[in-house]
Amino acid sequence: MSGFIEGENRHQSTLFPESLDEYVGEDNPVRVVDVFVDSLDLTGMGFDIEAKALGRPRYHPEMMLKLYIYGYLNKVQSSRRLERESQRNIELMWLLKRLRPDFKTIADFRKDNSKAIRSVCKQFVLLCRKLDLLTDNLVAIDGSKFKAVNNRDNNFTKAKVERRLKMVDESISRYLEQIEQADRDHSRHQQTKTEHLKEKIEVLREETQRLKAIEVRLENEPDGQISLVDPDARSMKTRGTGIVGYNAQTAVDATNHLIVAFDVTNNGNDRSQLYPMACAAREAMAADSLNVLADRGYFSGNQLLACTEDGITVTVPTSNTSASPGKGQYDKRYFKYVAEDDEYECPAGERLIWRMRTEERGLEIDRYWHSGCADCPLKQSCTTGPERRITRWAHEEIVEEMQDRLDSDPAYMRTRRQTVEHPFGTIKSWMGATHFLMKGLTNVNTEMSLHVLAYNMKRVMSIMGPQALIAVVAR
Repeated sequence: MSGFIEGENRHQSTLFPESLDEYVGEDNPVRVVDVFVDSLDLTGMGFDIEAKALGRPRYHPEMMLKLYIYGYLNKVQSSRRLERESQRNIELMWLLKRLRPDFKTIADFRKDNSKAIRSVCKQFVLLCRKLDLLTDNLVAIDGSKFKAVNNRDNNFTKAKVERRLKMVDESISRYLEQIEQADRDHSRHQQTKTEHLKEKIEVLREETQRLKAIEVRLENEPDGQISLVDPDARSMKTRGTGIVGYNAQTAVDATNHLIVAFDVTNNGNDRSQLYPMACAAREAMAADSLNVLADRGYFSGNQLLACTEDGITVTVPTSNTSASPGKGQYDKRYFKYVAEDDEYECPAGERLIWRMRTEERGLEIDRYWHSGCADCPLKQSCTTGPERRITRWAHEEIVEEMQDRLDSDPAYMRTRRQTVEHPFGTIKSWMGATHFLMKGLTNVNTEMSLHVLAYNMKRVMSIMGPQALIAVVAR
């Protein structure tokens, strides 16, 4: 191959073998993983580092943790793929000192150390705080749906079971009609067809029994769902088609876009997640006060009140569910609240006075109306009932102050979108089409911990560089 760069002879022996360390550059991210794990108090985090007195020695948790962090940094999450990488990847050979654990050992480590792995993720957030990367007390909170190891055909609700039973019954009836028609023709071909149809009917009757057994189980499920492969996974609405999976929540720092807190739930909506996530973010950032941005999916009176009473400032767009604009009528925005009189002034200049207080979905609701609406010239544009009624939450001032913040700075929601949506997109691209590989809420939280740790580690290395991070961690 004259004229080309030639490689070395594979069979040529070297007198002085090259050091494995020479293959790993000083700024290689694998060195960050090595130094970071070496700096951890694994015992305090819950890892079992006691050596076995009898039997074959096991792998040290330090090595297994390094293997997993490296894998998630490099989009390798499967235990079987990690086993192969440890046998051929120079960086992993360096990191693991040529150890080659089998896939079962690798998988069991992740399954058996869920709580400890989450502690490692929190420890890296603490490191970010020490590096002054979490100085701005502004975070954005959002949720995203991730697919579980359970497709939609293995998830059942009462309506889905009824629909499938109806389809099975229709199929059985159709096959029985075909058998009846075939019985009139005594040819060998028709006899074969009849036997084939009877086999199909038998299979469908077994399916009917299976579906009825699932229907009985559904009666004891509080949320009316059953997932056969991953019992904790739930059917959730997404843009387009729904998925069976989990709802991952993150709180992301608005300055450096680091994930300061996360959680995974199987609740399909975000309305109960605002206060828990805000508290987790404030604790992670060790902040006395915190400003939180979220989308309107988090709008909940109880959650807003809890945040306000705890000193957390929340900015969430309000949810306007009024049907009045669609009817060409005034909505609540046209009615001015007069705080000193606790009354509403309508577009016609009349006052709607306080009448009663009721409780709806755990919220105290005040009701206001005016008795003279029947003679009002604007009634057709206001209401079709005897009088126009206005409701007001007992803590409506929280919503009004929140709306004032949004009106004074419309960029709030753009900041939220630019802050919190990118990490989800990045993590999902690393996961690939399958998303979570493990089953069960606890195990899924472990997987998410490793993804968040890998994301934060890459982000910090992008901000300050691997060598600078190594120098700080190694002190």
